Amino acid sequence: MSLTLASDRIAETSTPIHPVLTERFSPRAFDASEPIDETKLTAALEAARWSPSAANTQPWRFIVARRGTPAFEAIIANLMGFNQFWAVNAGALVVGLAARAAEDGQPLRWAQYDLGQALAHFSVQAHSDGLHVHQMGGFDADGLRAAFAVDDRFDLVSVTAVGVLGDVDDLPENTRERERAPRTRLPLEDLLLVNA
Repeated sequence: MSLTLASDRIAETSTPIHPVLTERFSPRAFDASEPIDETKLTAALEAARWSPSAANTQPWRFIVARRGTPAFEAIIANLMGFNQFWAVNAGALVVGLAARAAEDGQPLRWAQYDLGQALAHFSVQAHSDGLHVHQMGGFDADGLRAAFAVDDRFDLVSVTAVGVLGDVDDLPENTRERERAPRTRLPLEDLLLVNA
């Protein structure tokens, strides 16, 4: 059963939202036979570049590694647990970094928030272009810092797998059920502390 046809992947929303957002989900099944489309990857990175930024500080940075490169293997080696088993099939891996301080030493209080916005823009653009994205927090930040000689000014915040959707049946058995589970979210009213 390929995820590309699964109707339970479409979000059930309380009011209509853009189809790119209702259809977006975070798969673990990537097609290892498909190289990353460079134009689409660049478009996703460009969308991240143009995301909102507090005082236009643009504190995000990325390490981009395509499957088959030493950089990709270094990221895979620093993923934790079962992330290593499925992420290896992605077309590219993107490490998201946030600067704690500007070059002049001024703290960048909103850096991780801004990185989150940049990666959200990346995700929506990628999905709009037919790619899929899965963001991960399960990785060894110190290992990645050493592997890529990352300056101490930066926090390593996430790793994003991006590529062409694969077949869920190609995943390890213990991951298939989780992958096929319907998407769920808390009801909107549970998220609104005040809605005056």
